[in-house]
Amino acid sequence: MRILFVTGGSPATVYALTPLATAARNAGHEVLVASNRETMEAIAGAGLPGVCVSEVPIRHHITTDREGRPVPDFDDPDRQMRKIGHAFGRMAAVYQEPLYDLAEAWRPDVVVGGTLTYSAAVLAARIGVPFVRQAWDSGEPQVVDVAAEIEMRPELEALGFDGIPGSALWIDVCPPSVRDPEAPQGVSMRWVPCNLQPPLEPWMYRKETAAPRIAITAGTKTAPGYFFDYLVQLVAKLKHLEAELLVSAPDGVAEALSEATGTRVRWLPFDTVAPTCDLLVHHAGGGTALTGMVHGIPQLLVPNMPKLVAPSQRLAAYGAARILLEGEDTPQAMASAAEDLLFTESYRTRARELQQEATAMPAPAEIVSLLEKLG
Repeated sequence: MRILFVTGGSPATVYALTPLATAARNAGHEVLVASNRETMEAIAGAGLPGVCVSEVPIRHHITTDREGRPVPDFDDPDRQMRKIGHAFGRMAAVYQEPLYDLAEAWRPDVVVGGTLTYSAAVLAARIGVPFVRQAWDSGEPQVVDVAAEIEMRPELEALGFDGIPGSALWIDVCPPSVRDPEAPQGVSMRWVPCNLQPPLEPWMYRKETAAPRIAITAGTKTAPGYFFDYLVQLVAKLKHLEAELLVSAPDGVAEALSEATGTRVRWLPFDTVAPTCDLLVHHAGGGTALTGMVHGIPQLLVPNMPKLVAPSQRLAAYGAARILLEGEDTPQAMASAAEDLLFTESYRTRARELQQEATAMPAPAEIVSLLEKLG
């Protein structure tokens, strides 16, 4: 069977689909991963065959409309989330014809798309094969789908579709206890952390001091003008804790961040480093949060986008994390929250309970059989 995976937007969107794509290939199926240029390194790093269907980075779609006009920033959270939906709708429009050309040359039996990869749904409907939608984080707000459908209306109407086609199967990777209650009903699949791998050093897989170890990150999209200052501020607010700080950022900005923070910054293989950590402090990104869940680590969440607030609140309400919203994240509040999470046993207990739930979910290899039934 041939399975086409479609993703894009950041390397994190590739990492999310890598376990299922790898499991499908290991089961003997032919697999291709279609995405944009900015994620090709992540696909190749996962050992998967990748096809570039767009040279345009998601950041361009977020900041520029179809006519090349700048898209303004909004203070209103609802408008900010709609902005994200329109951006991924524009990405889908750019993907559409290159994906169709790919399918003409290499016809898949099933198309699997990440949460916001709307072009995958359109392609599957055009060529008459099942579409599988896989979550790539703890949950995207429904308003994002609504905005994407509005953005894609010209393409959808030209194809005779009255909306973005639905899926034959929805795969959710978030543990049920902290899942969005409005998420589609589907099947659960265990989150398996994946990322680009540097050569490992011993300190990456074992603690070498008795001090608490805290990992800090703003995710895979950190770049000058985008999450850069946010990460600098996170480090500054925690620098004086009596703890070992591990700061992760993409290689392209690690040196500049090291200078800006006075702390060594490098790309960390979180799947290896996370189990050695006592606390994760981050932007509430879905992949990082899920990695903390499957490894049973308390988390300090400082959401830097409105869409990340609700998943963070659910994790905090469960008792495995604390959340500080914009304006609340003073140095004193950050240090106090970090110490609370490190030394209050209830957070570690709840984190371990969530870990048990997360690791009991079906492995990607078990989900492959569902794809086989569709194909």
